[in-house]
Amino acid sequence: MTDDLRTAALESKAWPYEEARKLLARWPEGKPGGAPVLFETGYGPSGLPHIGTFQEVLRTTMVRRAYEEMTGRPTRLLAFSDDMDGLRKVPDNVPNGAMLTEFLGKPLSRIPDPFETHESFAAHNNAMLRDFLDRFGFDYEFVSSTDYYGSGRFDEALKVVLRNFDAVQAVMLPTLRAERAATYSPVLPISPKSGVVLQVPVEVVDADAGLVRFVDEGETIVQSVLGGRAKLQWKPDWGMRWATLGVDYEMYGKDLIDSGMLGGRIAHILGGRKPEGMVYELFLDAAGQKISKSKGNGLSIDEWLTYGPEESLAFYIYREPRKAKSLHLGLIPRAIDDYWQFRDNYHRQEAKERLGNPVHHVHGGQVPQDVLPVTFGLLLNLVGVLGEATKPQVWGYLANYLPDATAADYPALDRLIDYALAYARDFVAPTLVKRAPDAREAEALRTLDDGLAALPVAASAEDIQNVVYEAGKAVFGKEALRDWFKALYETLLGTSQGPRMGSFIALYGVANSRRLIAEALARV
Repeated sequence: MTDDLRTAALESKAWPYEEARKLLARWPEGKPGGAPVLFETGYGPSGLPHIGTFQEVLRTTMVRRAYEEMTGRPTRLLAFSDDMDGLRKVPDNVPNGAMLTEFLGKPLSRIPDPFETHESFAAHNNAMLRDFLDRFGFDYEFVSSTDYYGSGRFDEALKVVLRNFDAVQAVMLPTLRAERAATYSPVLPISPKSGVVLQVPVEVVDADAGLVRFVDEGETIVQSVLGGRAKLQWKPDWGMRWATLGVDYEMYGKDLIDSGMLGGRIAHILGGRKPEGMVYELFLDAAGQKISKSKGNGLSIDEWLTYGPEESLAFYIYREPRKAKSLHLGLIPRAIDDYWQFRDNYHRQEAKERLGNPVHHVHGGQVPQDVLPVTFGLLLNLVGVLGEATKPQVWGYLANYLPDATAADYPALDRLIDYALAYARDFVAPTLVKRAPDAREAEALRTLDDGLAALPVAASAEDIQNVVYEAGKAVFGKEALRDWFKALYETLLGTSQGPRMGSFIALYGVANSRRLIAEALARV
């Protein structure tokens, strides 16, 4: 990044730069000794990864890139999996649920994989998350809670917790109900009898040796908390990680504001510092409910990618992170077209303006140059009218709009045809209902048909749009053109909304469009 652009980034109102400036304030001269600024994201692998999980890594990466652009300083990103947590309930969206009930309370990394593809349930879900992160080309270091506890990486931190046991309790107990507070311990020993993560009162026997005392199945046991024989409750665990690993930045959802404050206080007790971060709003499902991994009411990563490209997902996630947004399959067509609109604008913008364009952050500043000559919405309308269409058939109709165009000329368009065919098949075709036109609509359709018949063979989309406009104005009047276009969509395409009709008719072909009009008039 040039000095001018670096200066522009320091002033940009794009949220990744606003967040990165928090890190500049935290370390004005850079981290001591030239150490990398450490970013962290957390993942609880109790259910299948969904887009709400993935968005933290994406958005954090955008802040990381913004910081690197502004400073040129080194960074690292840890993707931390809390896979030593005990399984509290069986997710609704996994196979072999009855088998999982036998392992309730045990660490996720020590439970068989219900999908029967990995050594544990956590390993399966971790692999799914990593696969998607790898497909996006993220630069990250995957960290397993099980590995860090089991290898002794957190042993010294656990001793510090034991030395400050009462201080940690003083932070946590006032936030709990009396019944919960009576048995609460920030340290959760793993039962030597059952292997369950125990939620029992714990007494510190020797902090320096890491020894605690607790009751397990009626027997008083003295056990070390080191080497994976215990873990921390998740809020103390969060603060411990911040302090032990030296985390500088971690964002989290609105529902974790209080937890983040507690984690920060615990990090301070343990000799660390609360990281910088952004509090983002939550994704909601189509019914307006919070997305839950265990309920499975969110989108899976693969569901979005069945109907839209990766960059459309990244674009949607970038937008307005502090605003609650729905997240469901019906959003995909709009996300694709909005993404391409911003991408088309990008290369015509001044360099400073580009920093505020979402695609700059989607592509890390390396935005491709190619263009999309046809919108995704228009492709959907075409495929919807064609019915059981094939990709070669779609390209055949595209020749009406793009003479001599090939997949090699427009690889992004070629890719979008596959998504359009899939989306139209699963979501558009089942909803298409072409109604009969009323008397006034039929008159306007006849006028339109006459206008189309009089057009020259090489009429442009704009010429066709003028004919559509004039036909509607002649019958409906200028003030009621909205009703005319709605009638076109409902009688010709079977939808309540649709494309710019001049572009659609140019793409579908004048002769084919006149046949649609004839079919509509036959329903009168």
